[in-house]
Amino acid sequence: MPEHDNPLVAELETVRTQALDELDTMSDLTDLDAWRIQYLGRRGALTQVMRGIGQLPPQQRPEVGQVSNDVKTTLETAFDHRVDVLKQQRLATTLAQERLDVTLPGFPVSLGRLHPTTQILREITSIFAEMGFQVYDSREVESDLYNFELLNIPPYHPARDMWDTFYINERVVLRTHTSPGQIRAMQAFHPDPIRVILPGMCYRYEQVTSRHEMMFTQVEGLAVGENITMADLKGVLENFARRLFGDNRRMRFRCSHFPFTEPSVEVDMDCFLCNGEGTGCSMCKESGWLEILGAGMVHPQVLRNGGYDPTVYSGFAFGMGPERITILKYGIDDIRLFFSNDLRFLEQFS
Repeated sequence: MPEHDNPLVAELETVRTQALDELDTMSDLTDLDAWRIQYLGRRGALTQVMRGIGQLPPQQRPEVGQVSNDVKTTLETAFDHRVDVLKQQRLATTLAQERLDVTLPGFPVSLGRLHPTTQILREITSIFAEMGFQVYDSREVESDLYNFELLNIPPYHPARDMWDTFYINERVVLRTHTSPGQIRAMQAFHPDPIRVILPGMCYRYEQVTSRHEMMFTQVEGLAVGENITMADLKGVLENFARRLFGDNRRMRFRCSHFPFTEPSVEVDMDCFLCNGEGTGCSMCKESGWLEILGAGMVHPQVLRNGGYDPTVYSGFAFGMGPERITILKYGIDDIRLFFSNDLRFLEQFS
């Protein structure tokens, strides 16, 4: 080690030599971190020496400061290099000790499945597509005008009690049914004939139970043209029901009331669990029948609101709940299962 007139410079060189000699012997990253703290830490040997610079005469400080910076840079560079060397050594040791047999079979990757609601929606869409119906997407956030008023449900109408509505503000709602899409489809296609289905999510402020959800899907159907009759509606729904549930299933129409159709009907299928016998069956409440959808001829005022002259055009509409149809088809006893993300339930519909 060369002799220096300034004792701090000599001390810095001593720290450099001693630190580098110890660094060469380091073979563990933990020991290496202890070395960094010992020499480069806030209370390390180099820092202690550098604190003495302020006590030197002004003319000696530049030389000592330059040497101290050079020592610090040297030690930091040597430390980083040693870290890289030890990491490479550790990696080589790990690879040598933990060799993998790449010829072994890998772990199987489980494939995802379509949600049962998605499956039934695709099946419904496919059936109606073969009957000439196209899919028309309608908005989920809807105005009160389209959700109620243009469907013959003005603000004072008691039928509004049928829908517990989520209001965003006084004039904007989360749609309570897919029926507003009827008006939007008519306005979009007028004056051409229409044959569309409108699938989508609906929202109602209801207590969640085994039979009711506040979020659910619906599929609306609409046909508008000249000389469309109730017989056309019945033929379309009978064909749909047989395609979906089987040729041997029975179907019936019951009188009902919806503000936007006249006349209105509800459609039932014979119970899947008791084959329509009803005796002791809790699913159909011993009636032998299960409701699957509501339907009817489009009300003349609704036709006018959509831009069609009811003296020339007529039409039918229907609405069904895919979750309810899935419940009836597979004997599911709780609608909450569709939104619970329980794999034990969902994996049954592969």
